[in-house]
Amino acid sequence: MSHPQPSSNETPGLAARRIAADILDGVLRRARPLDEQLDGRAAHLGLAHLAERDRALVRRIVASVLRRLGSLRHSLAACLDRGVPRDAPRVETALLIGAAQILLLGGPAHAAVDLSVRLAQADRHAARYAGLINAVLRRIAREGAARFAALDLALDTPEWLMRRWTDAYGADTARAIAAANATEPALDLTVKQDAAEWAAKLRGRVLPTGSVRVVPHGPVPLMPGFAEGAWWVQDAAAALPARLLGDPNGRAIVDLCAAPGGKTLQLALAGARVTALDRSEPRLGRLRENLQRCGLAAEVVAADAAEWTGGPFDGVLVDAPCSSTGTIRRHPDIAWLKRAADLTALTALQRRLIERAIGLTRPGGTIVFCTCSLEPEEGEQLVAALLADRPEVRRMPISPSEINGLDGLITPAGELRTLPCHWADPDPRLSGLDGFYAARIERI
Repeated sequence: MSHPQPSSNETPGLAARRIAADILDGVLRRARPLDEQLDGRAAHLGLAHLAERDRALVRRIVASVLRRLGSLRHSLAACLDRGVPRDAPRVETALLIGAAQILLLGGPAHAAVDLSVRLAQADRHAARYAGLINAVLRRIAREGAARFAALDLALDTPEWLMRRWTDAYGADTARAIAAANATEPALDLTVKQDAAEWAAKLRGRVLPTGSVRVVPHGPVPLMPGFAEGAWWVQDAAAALPARLLGDPNGRAIVDLCAAPGGKTLQLALAGARVTALDRSEPRLGRLRENLQRCGLAAEVVAADAAEWTGGPFDGVLVDAPCSSTGTIRRHPDIAWLKRAADLTALTALQRRLIERAIGLTRPGGTIVFCTCSLEPEEGEQLVAALLADRPEVRRMPISPSEINGLDGLITPAGELRTLPCHWADPDPRLSGLDGFYAARIERI
């Protein structure tokens, strides 16, 4: 599909909504990841032709729809006697964008209604439903806000995930995770030094782990400290696993599945001799850019971590590909792209990677295995099975002192488990952290 540049006489704001609709259709109807479509290299979508303000609007609209998709669909269904027309997918997309603007993003309701109608009129299948879209969104504007505010946030999590989280963590915690995923999170930064000073400069706060949390104002590359490499973006939970390798100064450590490089940067900053390995050359390009910007060094290798041979290393960090269900608050498309059936292939890959890590580690060396998943098969169960099968490795329990005394993040088995609902704050934007699992293993 080609996407024309916006013309000078086009209704203001329509180009942004058209591109937002294309991206939403990509996620919901073609299973294309959101980050892939928002990437600046995805020029075919027309994002590059928009002003920065409109690009930010596109991201806000799309993320808002995906974050509250279940609730928005529920609200629209209450206004549609016959459901969404199946012969015109753009109708639902236009309704979702209009409802999200009315119920979540603010601004004049009449403008949201008008732009959604125009969005449908531009599609030959959806055009005949323009009157329906107008009527439904006007009703949402009149009656929808109170009903929407009263909806159960669990609606925004697919049922299969809610069942899994309830089984793993209990009903109350599962609902708390769903609620945490409903709010756009702040930005977490790992700073090279002077966390308190950078928190003050960026009007943020220092978290108990030492990360700096800020509510961003404008594009990240324009924030103070970015260009000079004083910090990099990294969720507070994602910054913990690298610390579990102990003092890496002077030690040879390989970071498997390393891109985009936050953990590699941490290890290099701490003085490790880092080998950063990833199979994706484009993602390694980002890693190299981050190393250069931050003035840090690592050997960068493009290879399949499950097949690569090297070492032996003093330490191996495995941040394995996974379902990523712990990162839905930052990547709301994940909830609607993943399926329970995906876990079989993912856990098989994770097992291959951790087996390979054992082969890369010298006797007495350390392996840290982690995933950004909330699913026990990709964490606790996988490591328990490995330890039962492989007598040459043993668990090295994590102590609270290694993560700033945060004993609530350590399981009875001595492993790390963070949840999106941890660290509640009166300001929802400043709450939470990604769901992460990490275990530390010693090669005997």
